[in-house]
Amino acid sequence: MQPHPNVQAVQRALDDAGARDGAGDASQVRLLPEAVHTAAAAAEALGVGVGAIANSLIFDADDAPLLVLTCGAHRVDAAGLAASIGVTRLRRATPEFVKEHTGQVIGGVAPVGHPRPLRTLVDTALQEYDEVWAAGGVPQAVFPTTYAELLRITAGTPADVA
Repeated sequence: MQPHPNVQAVQRALDDAGARDGAGDASQVRLLPEAVHTAAAAAEALGVGVGAIANSLIFDADDAPLLVLTCGAHRVDAAGLAASIGVTRLRRATPEFVKEHTGQVIGGVAPVGHPRPLRTLVDTALQEYDEVWAAGGVPQAVFPTTYAELLRITAGTPADVA
């Protein structure tokens, strides 16, 4: 059976970027037996701490998409983040906004594999982990990588988001 087109797009983006996991091997999207819509569910399915999950959150930042890759143990301080990046309005995006800008659905949004590059912030708390796990384009897909790789493959900016 062919993987979902979103999973294929994410794997292609990972391959094109030469993305690596915590052991230095090529990052590979893995399909879990069931969908994991939360960091806690993903952590449980993978047998890792919730902080090692890189949540992909899409925000509407003055009508432009903003991808925030946050440590699964954190909640984003939207007001503080808005002030630090110079936007007047930062709010969680609607499902339609997320789909329009990523081609993916909430719960499965990957850091890569979008129709166009997104402005991306990467939570500095993720650097505490040798390996982190991110969504792979659909709610049951994940892939291993590192903080440094997330910065590199997304052209992201380190940020304190909590």
